[in-house]
Amino acid sequence: MTANLLSDTREQFRPEDHPTDHFLLTTVVGSYPKPKWLNRAKELKEDEDHGFDEEDLDEALDDAARLITNEHVRAGLDAVVDGEMRRNEMVEYFAHRIDGYEFNGPVKVWGHNYFDKPSVADEVEYDEPWLVDEFEFTTGVTNRPVKVPITGPYTLASWSFNEHYETEEELAYELADLVNEEIEKLVEAGARYIQIDEPALATTPDDHAIVGECLEHIADGIPENVRLGLHVCYGDYSRIYPEILDMPVHEYDLELANGDYDQLGVFKEHEFTKDLALGVVDVHTTDVEPVEEIKENIKKGFEVVPPERLTVSPDCGVKLLPREVAYQKMENMVQAAREVEAELDSREITVGYAGE
Repeated sequence: MTANLLSDTREQFRPEDHPTDHFLLTTVVGSYPKPKWLNRAKELKEDEDHGFDEEDLDEALDDAARLITNEHVRAGLDAVVDGEMRRNEMVEYFAHRIDGYEFNGPVKVWGHNYFDKPSVADEVEYDEPWLVDEFEFTTGVTNRPVKVPITGPYTLASWSFNEHYETEEELAYELADLVNEEIEKLVEAGARYIQIDEPALATTPDDHAIVGECLEHIADGIPENVRLGLHVCYGDYSRIYPEILDMPVHEYDLELANGDYDQLGVFKEHEFTKDLALGVVDVHTTDVEPVEEIKENIKKGFEVVPPERLTVSPDCGVKLLPREVAYQKMENMVQAAREVEAELDSREITVGYAGE
């Protein structure tokens, strides 16, 4: 995969019965609110006074993954996720599966919130697949394309204590090779849409070169029909743009709705040569954006890329929202995308690239 590659991976996600010529790929970033009964099932598993064992918990996790996948289908999303029902936290989940990590107890991160921050105590190694079972289960309960979010190596390194490697950079490159190995396993299982989550990039933007090198490791040998995306949230995008365009991914997933698109102009200063997954609903508010408002947000994306390179997505994972609010946001987002597609077909929209 070359750094300047424009996406040719998108059409495989267009539904066969899609009603319009234009196609705005709709998806989610990853996380989704867990059903309350799933949290209760985990509590029962930890309580020795109940006969709720690992097999019972696995059944509950399967039920939750099936439920949320179907909820995404019901909302009309083109590419779905299981809502990360089996994952607890984006670093902790993977650290439990990577040899070389260990846990020494929770660390206070802000207010009264704690994070079970892992330590890298030995050489990191790939032992067994991390997400293949999750992916295969999800593809078995839906006929929609399934996207696989995976925490990126830079965030896995940055949000851990490094007690073994000389530098965090060295650790990140070692982890990138492991992520590459995992993606190869996912591709063998049929995955065609992989999203690398790197929220740490926005908090330490001067290290974008390290992230770029990590992505080179990740993309090495991955077939050209596999769509690779990079999700970045928060931060000042002007500190990483346009440099991120050189990274070997097809799509950049960016949080912009929460900031009322104040940073949209950053991406107009240099030609945006990749696909843009634009955040069009704010995951930090329980207010459900009406369809008309989301349509206006989608149209802002046409100031940066043409419709055939725009993906419609929420700003970030929606796991902290009430479940009914998360669903309503997704449903309105999809309806807005479908209405914009119809208006593009009828040439009612003539903004930015859409008018060409």
